[in-house]
Amino acid sequence: MTDRYLSVDQVAELLGTTTRFPRRLIEERRIRYVKVGRHVRIPESAVDEFIQSRTVEPLRRPRTGFRRAA
Repeated sequence: MTDRYLSVDQVAELLGTTTRFPRRLIEERRIRYVKVGRHVRIPESAVDEFIQSRTVEPLRRPRTGFRRAA
């Protein structure tokens, strides 16, 4: 149990969104969460997984020596 559990407000602040966004992720079951009584907590590792799975890497285009005119 080395994982830190965050509240919805903390996750929203971490993601830079309103609290509505993490609540929607929970409702749609797009992120792991834990219910402790009536409180909802999101493991920090779940937030990291969510961010990593939606990170888009930039494309590296090979540079060509000549450019064509239209």
